[in-house]
Amino acid sequence: MNSEILKFWYKITNNKSKYLEVKHAKREQKKRTTLNPEVLKTLKQFKDNIDSKTEINLSHSGHLGDLIYALPIIKELSKTKTCNLIVKVNQPYNGQYFKHPSGNIMISERSFNMLLPLLKEQSYLNSVTVYTNQTIDVDLDFFRALPISNQFHSFRWYYHLVGKQADMTLPYLDVKPHNTIKDKIVIVRTFRARNVFIDYSFLKHYDNLLFLGTKDEYEDLKQSVPNLEFYDVKDFLELAQIIKSCKFYLSNQTFAYAIAEGLKVPRLLEAYPDYPVMFPTTPNGADFYFQEHFEAYFKTMYNA
Repeated sequence: MNSEILKFWYKITNNKSKYLEVKHAKREQKKRTTLNPEVLKTLKQFKDNIDSKTEINLSHSGHLGDLIYALPIIKELSKTKTCNLIVKVNQPYNGQYFKHPSGNIMISERSFNMLLPLLKEQSYLNSVTVYTNQTIDVDLDFFRALPISNQFHSFRWYYHLVGKQADMTLPYLDVKPHNTIKDKIVIVRTFRARNVFIDYSFLKHYDNLLFLGTKDEYEDLKQSVPNLEFYDVKDFLELAQIIKSCKFYLSNQTFAYAIAEGLKVPRLLEAYPDYPVMFPTTPNGADFYFQEHFEAYFKTMYNA
């Protein structure tokens, strides 16, 4: 009998267990149909390319944080392969972010030029170039096409593209400390991914606070933290060097947090209840959803 008819029959006869059983079976069948054969074909091609080649081209179009979170799996692949990263700039984002600096572009040319010095410091990247019709062996953007929810740890999006795992507790960024800016409590808080339960105003009772986000973000936070200092980095390599040299790092879920996570510095993450795809992976980090925990973690790190 047709599943819809069965479901309706069980519903009107108040057979709740059978109704739920049919409903569950129908939902599972619907899920199976979302696994397009082309998806499996693409994943197999990625694996074949990795297995058969000694040098592989991996592409990514962003956003910046998404690209940084792809680095652990590239570093893992680089143990046996020569890895080239190819960045597709000016790709449109088919959605909308609140007050995103790049608007509806995932990685602009300006953002790429800011990012390039940091990427060039990573020894496991053989080359980093802009996409100009090179052959691509693994398209790291393909995680968006997988028929699964992507509301899980961002690192792992890429594991399921290549069928390999990386150790998330290991650093995936390597930079030298900053020459002059050291031992600051480095803060970034974007307008996006803010936790509505969290208030930063208690930080006005602490000193040595340095903000590294955009000027608009700084001016916004300074209203509640008047003792906040601002520094405008020249590029994202300098951003990473300052984070490397900090006493500890604090931010919401942002590109700069991806850098702090990659460096494994002491860090606090303002967890985002609506899309919790990142959390610290080493004991010197903590995430928080609620104010009391935030203030306690901050005090502990500040006094360490």
